[in-house]
Amino acid sequence: MTASVTFHVLTLFPEMIREAVSYSILGRAVKAGTIRVNPVNIRDFAVNKHGQVDDAPYGGGAGMVLMAAPVCDAYEYVKKQIQAKSPPVIYLSPQGRVFNQAVARELAGGESTNARAGEIILLCGHYEGIDERIIEEIVTDEISVGDYVLTGGEPAALVLIDAVSRLIPGVLGKEASHQDESFSGAGANLLEYPHYTRPAVFRGREVPEILLSGHHAQIEKWRREQSVERTKSKRPDLL
Repeated sequence: MTASVTFHVLTLFPEMIREAVSYSILGRAVKAGTIRVNPVNIRDFAVNKHGQVDDAPYGGGAGMVLMAAPVCDAYEYVKKQIQAKSPPVIYLSPQGRVFNQAVARELAGGESTNARAGEIILLCGHYEGIDERIIEEIVTDEISVGDYVLTGGEPAALVLIDAVSRLIPGVLGKEASHQDESFSGAGANLLEYPHYTRPAVFRGREVPEILLSGHHAQIEKWRREQSVERTKSKRPDLL
């Protein structure tokens, strides 16, 4: 099977990416070839024999900055591999547009022409950041997973890979699995309704009777009402 989407991750810690995508649903999807994750070690393109990929910032300041040459060379290596003229390069950055389910659908191929090409390059920053010329030279998009700062871009890249991959046909066991989730389907601005499983009574707490009734239309109505109430209570900003 040919992968629907290949994620090329430019990183200082390829094993961190490789290990994380080897488990559960992502692990099965990678094994089946439904998706492909290709970690590329930026250190392989270091500027000297000491493996240097960072340097002190011009103008002074705390921390180190990823140098332009190793990152851009790593990008050129991937670009040559996939024989793509201008593949999308997403820099995981707190300065980027905020990642949400709509962006995940876009990157999964729902709206983005670049993403439908099947090759996405993710750039993981580290230290104090990256040389601005990298952004000017190769980055096509910047995405933030939230208004906070991480020690590196790898956790953010994994969040993006997970959220996008589960929208790719064949990754989830049931294609309808994500349709009624929070931020998805017809109720895209609603949180998902509550779920219950056996036993019917747990520590005195009973499963709502409607879910045991077998009346599917009434169950759907109840679930819709629960989604609205849950959203009002937990995330009123979505309404």
